Amino acid sequence: MVFEQRQEDFINYLRFERRYSHHTVAAYKRDLDQFLHYLLEQFGTLEAEQVTHYHIRSWLAELKEDKQTARTINRKLSTLSSYFRYLMKHEVLRANPVKQLHAMKLPERLPTYVKEQDMEHLLEETQFSEGFKGMTERLIFELLYQTGMRRSELLELRETDIEWSLKQIRVLGKGNKERLLPVSSMLLEHIKDYIEAKKIIDNHDERHLLIREDGQPLSAGYVYTTVKQYLTGATTLKKRSPHVLRHSFATHLLNNGANIQAIKDLLGHSSLAATQVYTHVNVEKLKEIHKLNHPRG
Repeated sequence: MVFEQRQEDFINYLRFERRYSHHTVAAYKRDLDQFLHYLLEQFGTLEAEQVTHYHIRSWLAELKEDKQTARTINRKLSTLSSYFRYLMKHEVLRANPVKQLHAMKLPERLPTYVKEQDMEHLLEETQFSEGFKGMTERLIFELLYQTGMRRSELLELRETDIEWSLKQIRVLGKGNKERLLPVSSMLLEHIKDYIEAKKIIDNHDERHLLIREDGQPLSAGYVYTTVKQYLTGATTLKKRSPHVLRHSFATHLLNNGANIQAIKDLLGHSSLAATQVYTHVNVEKLKEIHKLNHPRG
């Protein structure tokens, strides 16, 4: 079987069965298209079962020569591994050629987060846009920061996901895993006001909680641009993406005594290892405090 013949089935599997976000599915498709192009260019048409770790290693070497980062290369390797596992599941392949390769070692990178006082100032003092647009912008910040949800999860929120009496929001995360996120009474009031304001917008999208002024659902780019715009005025951080608000949520919880296991569950991490990076941030903060306040610091 030719490599690309199963690719569309795999992409549909990610989209409809695993329910990955549009952004994630697009990234998988780009990686697979890039690898297929390399195979055709360098080796001619290959059957899926003819692809070996030598072909993959050759591609990775070219990516390194093109100055691709270790993180990007590892993501592409992970994409191939997922695709070949899918082929094994459907008995197209007997073995996964990626298993004979190792991911590149990544430099330790601590999460970027907004200081608590800067975040408080942003939410309390910032003048958001006028009217419904400003309500949407503020709610984007409140939901991302107060719950730690991912941008993709924010975009998929529905009014029916709000459990008013229990003061929580139901979120469908990676791998189609559902989790419940507690929210404050004040945030619930803001959501109620927002839903009321939506009613006067003609032909608005009723499937999604957050919409634009024209009634259409928000895009990933809209959320990114909004967050970057307001973080630029509130912090000197170089990175100012929606994920920074997720990092800020977790870091502020840890700094104020929250249990690491509880933070893991709130973030929807599949393993504690992914959450433990925030303990490193906490250690760095303690080092800074020690240096500033200890006579021998």
